[in-house]
Amino acid sequence: MDIRNLLFKYRSFTPIPIGVMIIYFARPESAYLSIGIPLLLMGELIRIWAVSYAGGETRTRNVGAPALCSSGPFAFVRNPLYLGNMFMYIGIVFIAGSANVWLMVATTFLFFLVQYSLIISLEEETLESLFEQEYDEYKDNVPAIFPRISPWDTCDKRKPTSVTKTLKTEKRTLQNVIFILILISLRIQVFS
Repeated sequence: MDIRNLLFKYRSFTPIPIGVMIIYFARPESAYLSIGIPLLLMGELIRIWAVSYAGGETRTRNVGAPALCSSGPFAFVRNPLYLGNMFMYIGIVFIAGSANVWLMVATTFLFFLVQYSLIISLEEETLESLFEQEYDEYKDNVPAIFPRISPWDTCDKRKPTSVTKTLKTEKRTLQNVIFILILISLRIQVFS
């Protein structure tokens, strides 16, 4: 079995060990909150923006897409959801703190960089076969993880869905963030 398929299928669960590590080593310092909270919020806002354009198809366990989404945040970066996740988790690392917060940040960043590199390679193979030249042009003009400065001029003119519909789709991510923040808080209160 291709490890990329496994990582894609269980991408909602693969960060659990990182989350456990963050909680276990949590030693919050108020100085890091001023970094962590904005990163967490920025990551979630990127995700909400991306979901408003891509819709519920982002929650599938099968690689593919009914249409190529290249508008909104997808005109800046091909994988805004993954970028948002990286910001969120690094923000959570800063919020949790640790004896060596920079090592935790580096470990978290590298974990997601490796995982998403593998998943992206699988997704790109599928999107290339589905959308052929359209995807090749998109891939040539929009970076995978680190965004462009200005949006790519795309012919995809879709409009974002309503905030209510977007938040319904994003509900599970919001619940998971709240859950991990509660666990960090409990860890600090019970074991400090």
